[in-house]
Amino acid sequence: MNLAFTVIEITAPVFMLAAIGFAWVKAGFDYPVRFVTQLAMTLSVPCLIFTALMKTEIDPQALTTLSLASVAVYAVVSLAAFALVRIGRLDLRTYMAPIIFSNTGNVGLPLALFAFGEAGLGYAVVVFAIMAIWSFTFGVWLVAGGGSLIKVVKEPLVGATILGGIFLWQGWHTPVFVTNALDLVGQMAIPMMLITLGVAVARMHPGHIRQATWISMVKLAMCFAISWAVGRWFQLDDIAFAVLVIQVSTPVAVTSYLLAEKYGADAESVAGLVVVSTLMSVIAIPLMLSVLL
Repeated sequence: MNLAFTVIEITAPVFMLAAIGFAWVKAGFDYPVRFVTQLAMTLSVPCLIFTALMKTEIDPQALTTLSLASVAVYAVVSLAAFALVRIGRLDLRTYMAPIIFSNTGNVGLPLALFAFGEAGLGYAVVVFAIMAIWSFTFGVWLVAGGGSLIKVVKEPLVGATILGGIFLWQGWHTPVFVTNALDLVGQMAIPMMLITLGVAVARMHPGHIRQATWISMVKLAMCFAISWAVGRWFQLDDIAFAVLVIQVSTPVAVTSYLLAEKYGADAESVAGLVVVSTLMSVIAIPLMLSVLL
């Protein structure tokens, strides 16, 4: 019973904030998703990544091991996603990116924070950063059919990750007043992303529900199994292992829908995956946490 209450305490804030965004739209209020998303991805999330890496007190060796494990996980997941798309005769541009990239930002970061505190957030930021770099390089190439290295370097998420990694490696810190300012900006990220997730779900009109359901179920099982196996192979400590599994097993990223909309893929089908996998996570995430805690 205590475990059940613990899981509820961890997951409830995530779904409550998403529900606020959902209810906000259903009540008829305006919500500028494009502006909020740009603010989050350009400013608040990079600040969160940079400060989390700079201030983390996790052993550098443990972070290195988790980084390598994350790279391995996404490499194997990418290969498995390609096989699934081919076997299922699915459109590559539409389905491969959503199968690979999970909602490590909107859902994964707050879950790690609520479940494991600042140590969990530090680990989660590492997984999120690697996923973001892979998403904005290979992911964009998948959906759009091409990508530019210069464009990748200009992404604030990539720059914040590299700069934060340098500060972590060298043991550097910004002046206190700068750190406090960056902290305040970064603290916007998690509630803003969760509310925006609820807004995005409320506004989507998914089609092909049956197809979205089986793809979401296979994605969840595949990502959970791969991250579990890779985490054990790299012999991660308990918190790093749990964070890796949770991050990789979160539902389809909302950014997959935004990229599909931007580059002309089947955005409605991706919307179905986002909605179905997010609803599925209401049950799946507490079950995963009950196993991992």
